[in-house]
Amino acid sequence: MDTFAFIIHPIDPKRDIARKFPWMARIVNDWHIKHFAPLFPPVYLSEISGITSLSTGKEILGWLIACPLTPAHFLELPEKQVYRKIIQTGRLAERLGAKILGLGAYTSVVGDAGITIAQALDIPVTTGDSYTVAIAVQAVREAANAMDIRLQHASAAVVGATGAIGRICAELLAGEVAELHLIGRHLDTLQQLRERLEEAHPGRRLTVSTDMSALRETEVILTVTSAMHSVVEPQHLRPGCVVCDVARPRDVSARVAALRDDVLVIDGGMVDVPGPVDFHFNFGFPPRKAYACMAETMALTLEGRFEDYTLGKQLSRSRVDEIQEIATRHGFRLSGFRSFERPVTAEQIEQIKQNARKRQRHSKTPGRLSYE
Repeated sequence: MDTFAFIIHPIDPKRDIARKFPWMARIVNDWHIKHFAPLFPPVYLSEISGITSLSTGKEILGWLIACPLTPAHFLELPEKQVYRKIIQTGRLAERLGAKILGLGAYTSVVGDAGITIAQALDIPVTTGDSYTVAIAVQAVREAANAMDIRLQHASAAVVGATGAIGRICAELLAGEVAELHLIGRHLDTLQQLRERLEEAHPGRRLTVSTDMSALRETEVILTVTSAMHSVVEPQHLRPGCVVCDVARPRDVSARVAALRDDVLVIDGGMVDVPGPVDFHFNFGFPPRKAYACMAETMALTLEGRFEDYTLGKQLSRSRVDEIQEIATRHGFRLSGFRSFERPVTAEQIEQIKQNARKRQRHSKTPGRLSYE
């Protein structure tokens, strides 16, 4: 049976440690986690069984393994130390017998986005970013349709537009919307991206900004930064808009869920996995569902493509299209909408639309209400 392994790591340390070691979560505090987690070895979490191709009937076996570093560690520790810990976790995958390794969350973006990790291991590696892009853009299309937003006439924004995922998402959306705002931290790289997109889509309205206020007039937002804390707040959003949050940790503040019942926020990157899959571990998703980056590793295993697939910070449109075709053929599908880890029903979407219409009627300047 062909096999794979996928690395995850704690995003919310206390909560995620409790998923595997409830007793430990009761006795450790933030200081313990900060100082001792880098000393921990990689953790075997579970076996993944039941993944079965709908087209070929092939079944594969996988393992979830954990790198003990938190988002703060990835950003604060020396890069070489972080590489060593991820490589150490990859060695565990090799000992388990995995034929390919997927990198999840911050393990996929640190440094050169998987290239150094792949060079150090004997098995191929993928970040899963190509399928993450495909699913994120598909989710944006379907969410916009649900909110009665016609993309060809809409203003859209990509937050984190110069990152590996954001750049290719911007490339895909630029050809589908009337206006696209590119938002990031560095104006010079944003300008370079705009120039490239202008060549590919002449006449398209493209703007760049380092200021989140550009979101206030935007109907469709895809956000995918590597920030440790939320960057999209209630006051940034226009009534009736759609926000697809692909980032982990989240880009969209929990205050949006509490204060903005007139916007649709969806968690990006969740797919249905084919077959009677059992992860034997609760990583925060409902049964038989997985992150798109994890699904890329699974789809490549079902396809027998044991090669370094998505690596580095320059994703290609051809790889995005290819992995989408592979995943679709084997039975992976965009899952239903979820918002802040809860399912979103058609009735809730209709209520959001009604709330947005009321807010727009009662405001002289739609999208500029105060939510401080």
